[in-house]
Amino acid sequence: MDYVDRIEALSGGRYLVRLGDGRSFPLYKKELDEYGIREGESLAPECETQILQELLPKRAKLCAMNYLQHMDRTEQQLRKKLSGLFYPGEIAQQAVAYVKSYRYIDDVRYAAHYIECHRESRSLRRIEQDLYQKGISREDFQEALSQSETPDEERQIQEWLEKKHYSGEQAERSETERMIRFLLRKGYSLSAIRGALQVEM
Repeated sequence: MDYVDRIEALSGGRYLVRLGDGRSFPLYKKELDEYGIREGESLAPECETQILQELLPKRAKLCAMNYLQHMDRTEQQLRKKLSGLFYPGEIAQQAVAYVKSYRYIDDVRYAAHYIECHRESRSLRRIEQDLYQKGISREDFQEALSQSETPDEERQIQEWLEKKHYSGEQAERSETERMIRFLLRKGYSLSAIRGALQVEM
């Protein structure tokens, strides 16, 4: 039988129950009262079982579905959401597996949609970097890319040159070098930049 080491207040009327063995889980005030959970007292095995095997898994699944209701998310984003709500790792994993089984999350689908939304304004490398930061694996990115139309980087670079009022015929070397650095930061390749600016690099 484990004991309750500490009870810490969280936002939204929730409390984090920390057990003596280092485990923790979130409950609402009424649930603390319902299960008779108090600092320094033992936690009955039957209460622990009900909380960790019934109450919280169900709540985590509902939380995951609500989080995904209005917008596609990556698996990593969902894990961070559940972790931020203090669900134990195993319960969070169950919730992720549950929504994945119904394809509520699909990283390939997310990546393909992201490519489609941003291919008009961002370089392929920039899109790739954005997706990696969101937790999309290289394999899922490549699969999504095979299903998508790739960005027209030549057209994008020309649009940037027009926005920056850059004229290759009139530009001084320092201006050209600044433009090259700018386009590199945007994620365009040296070869694409060289072709657009018609300069040797």
